[in-house]
Amino acid sequence: MDNASAVTVFTLSGLNGTEEYRIPLFVVTFLCYSLIWVANVTIIVTIIMDKNLHEPMYIFLCNLCINGLVGTAGFYPKFLIDLLSSAHVISFAGCLVQAFVIHVAVGIDLSILLLMSFDRYVAICRPLVYHSVITRQRVGLLVLFAWLLPVIMMMIGSTTTFILKLCGSHIPKLYCINYLVNKLACTASVAGFMVPVFTYSIYVGHYLFIVGSYFNLIRTCRQSKENMSKFMQTCLPHLFCLGILGVSLLFDLLYIRFGSNTLPQGIQNFMAIEFLVVPPIMNPVIYGLALTQVRNRIAQVFGVKQDQGSYKFFKKK
Repeated sequence: MDNASAVTVFTLSGLNGTEEYRIPLFVVTFLCYSLIWVANVTIIVTIIMDKNLHEPMYIFLCNLCINGLVGTAGFYPKFLIDLLSSAHVISFAGCLVQAFVIHVAVGIDLSILLLMSFDRYVAICRPLVYHSVITRQRVGLLVLFAWLLPVIMMMIGSTTTFILKLCGSHIPKLYCINYLVNKLACTASVAGFMVPVFTYSIYVGHYLFIVGSYFNLIRTCRQSKENMSKFMQTCLPHLFCLGILGVSLLFDLLYIRFGSNTLPQGIQNFMAIEFLVVPPIMNPVIYGLALTQVRNRIAQVFGVKQDQGSYKFFKKK
């Protein structure tokens, strides 16, 4: 049986018509990628080095930042090389790896945001049972689940893509995703349709669970000024990050499914890479500024005057 190995190289058309802007784009992209690394590494190192931050919420935040570096590593290095090259191609294996890394990173982001919303729900709505529900062992298992579930699901998706017989090699995007590779198949595949539908269903479920938990949080917090203060300190930045990721993914998903080639290439590219630019930068910035203990620790490292207040409502009194 023939498989996709008959196609060894894909062409990427996202940079067509941008020859005169290559150097400025390279500089801006390099600075953006550098900022992503600085912001995320600062949060990761701060949490790892400070034992006072070895709490579930910060552990989840640390994993969110690590995943931000993993996901962007699947896009930026190749994109920077393409900006300096006249040929925008990627090998079949490289395409599958890139698609795998990007898809997995998105799945992990949603899984970790789900865990963070669950942690905040228990801390604020069920504070008396917090330490019996959110134990260190359970946190470890939940984090492992958040990383393994997307990896396993994408391994299945990549396998169904690999066995396809392809009749084309042109990808109208800056990077590879399984959906566009599947569209190059000579014949439609049931697995190629069912696996993405199942995957989307899982993560739509994640998103709905998060939204539901926040409805309960808001309803509970309205009854108490203390709880509302807790909500503003820890849940508001989480909602911002969730909203940013949701809008970014919605842009890309709507364009992939319903996009028009009549849109200017620049708008197409913006819609395609927004979730690889905005969330990896905004997540550490929002949390670094909003969470008092993280902000104080970073300020201490850089010799800046610290805030005196700090919330520890999730600790035992």
